[in-house]
Amino acid sequence: MYVAVKGGEAAIANAHRLLADRRRGDRSVPALRLDQIVEQLALGVDRVMSEGSLYDRELAALAIVQARGDMIEAIFLVRAYRTTLPRFGYTRAVETGAMLVERRVSATYKDLPGGQLLGPTFDYTHRLLDPELAAGGDVEEPLRRENEAEAMPRVSAILAREGLIEPDGDMPRDHIPGDITREPLEFPMARDIRLQALSRGDEGFLLALGYSTQRGYARNHPFVGEVRIGEVELELDVPELPFAVPLGSIRVTECQMVNQFKGSAKAPPQFTRGYGLVFGQSERKAMAMALCDRALRATEFGEDVVAAAQDEEFVISHSDNVQATGFVEHLKLPHYVDFQAELDLVRRMRAEHDARENAGKAEEKREAAE
Repeated sequence: MYVAVKGGEAAIANAHRLLADRRRGDRSVPALRLDQIVEQLALGVDRVMSEGSLYDRELAALAIVQARGDMIEAIFLVRAYRTTLPRFGYTRAVETGAMLVERRVSATYKDLPGGQLLGPTFDYTHRLLDPELAAGGDVEEPLRRENEAEAMPRVSAILAREGLIEPDGDMPRDHIPGDITREPLEFPMARDIRLQALSRGDEGFLLALGYSTQRGYARNHPFVGEVRIGEVELELDVPELPFAVPLGSIRVTECQMVNQFKGSAKAPPQFTRGYGLVFGQSERKAMAMALCDRALRATEFGEDVVAAAQDEEFVISHSDNVQATGFVEHLKLPHYVDFQAELDLVRRMRAEHDARENAGKAEEKREAAE
């Protein structure tokens, strides 16, 4: 990241005081509390946690307040705080098949084992502004009914019984997952590293790339095999103990895209997968991530790389909104010396151009006079 140059300390201090004043706003309006943001702006909190790579709702809410609602600035704050925290281990791989599901929908099978759960979603709203929300009236309690717990196998498992989808693949027991927060990026990437980068990537950027694949810029035809949102348990292996230690649960959104694949010399025709997993409730991000993941597997399946979404270095290098913000916004910082050098160069080039122009005009007059 680019950082501000030193100097002008009094002006900078005053700018900070003005920022604090604008953040607080009208003193007659009650100040926002963190619990209000956590409870009522939950999707914004989830985005900050996901792209900030830190699962802590109160810290994410604090970052949103401090950033005056600027999500990328809030993500930056969370990432900066994250670097101060110690790392004491890695949890076991999360078993999302055992998720306590709050929402689960599939666009491929109408009748699924375990059923489809609509859950809290904007999908079926009319997108009309509701003036009653401004009045802050009471909200009806949702209807609840007792229901026996039923297994919810993934759609990919249903297809796998017929051998119609690529296998999950086996993770070696001694595999140590990479960590893009501690190791520099290197291309080409292993898929676990790439998925980390996509999970932290900017939602808008990945959404645009995912949309491009649907418009024909990667020649993939995706189906939402399944989107599920719910709580998953985290467990940590401690060397001194013969069992895994439960750390608690977190809410995640998982998406598996199902894509056609005509087959190759090494693989028969079958469905392939794109995968997305993010903190909190963020279906759009998980779906965009899954679309990009599948597009980035083009070389793995022997497909031609013809679109931006299939170019690993392009996608990963430009998906990080904190890095992108730093590089774009550093243009606001002093570049006086650089600009003076450019100014002198342009002046010299302009003088040479004018001299040539004048010489050409003089030559034309001379020829006309003769």
